[in-house]
Amino acid sequence: MLKRALAVIAAFALLTQAACTPTEVSLADPAPLDTDVLTDTQMTPESLAVEQGDESETSLGEEESAEAEAEEEEEEKAEEPSEGEETSRSPVELNIITDFRSNFVHGDKDAAHQKYIMLHDTEGWSSPANTIDWWDSNGNLVAAHFIVGTDGAVYQCVPLDKIAHHAGYGDTGHNAYYGISEDGRDDMKGTVWVGSWASDYGMNAWSIGIEMVHVGGSGDYPQAQLDALDALIAYIDGYYGFQSTIIDHKAWRSGNSDTSPEFAGYLWNYQNYRHH
Repeated sequence: MLKRALAVIAAFALLTQAACTPTEVSLADPAPLDTDVLTDTQMTPESLAVEQGDESETSLGEEESAEAEAEEEEEEKAEEPSEGEETSRSPVELNIITDFRSNFVHGDKDAAHQKYIMLHDTEGWSSPANTIDWWDSNGNLVAAHFIVGTDGAVYQCVPLDKIAHHAGYGDTGHNAYYGISEDGRDDMKGTVWVGSWASDYGMNAWSIGIEMVHVGGSGDYPQAQLDALDALIAYIDGYYGFQSTIIDHKAWRSGNSDTSPEFAGYLWNYQNYRHH
């Protein structure tokens, strides 16, 4: 009986030892991954880092592109005029009313002798038509080629290829300063000597005269008048095929009142941009 008990105990001990014996595991290196055929779930750390970097750069590029598009849209909106806002000044249609008077012509003037456009004020409020009549009736033989009214009406009383007496004598030395001369083309009829300080006489034969109906010190020039002057200067430029230098009367002879101080800003714009 005792032997049988001891045998059972020995058998149980053997079974327990077998169950506790660890199974042998191979520690050999695993087979290398074929990086050429990696699937999405078989990414190496290096390839994962590269892919994440590419995704990061792509995302940044998309954000920058979106920001640039947003800025362009904002700029386009800023450039779009609001309701009722004028996008650009439309050119004024120039309608010249001609009233040529033979008394105002003092010689021939071709394009080779055209250098200046001289601006004047009439220093009175008479209409262009009445001003021409007054010039013709006073016997002074003085006139400008054009007169621009406060309402934008443009009158022409001397052809562009003829000399008009609008500038008169200039400061001594101004012929040389402005690169002109008295070459005999001007008949000089009706001229009045001013004095030795203003002895140069040549500008009439080298320029086009434009009078604006205005009195110095009376305030601003009307918009319609300035728009018409813009168009008239463009017309003269087109007629000759080049841009003449723009000056006012007092630049030729010191002490003249025209053009008025309130025209100073416009004059600068005309000289630099050909419009007011």
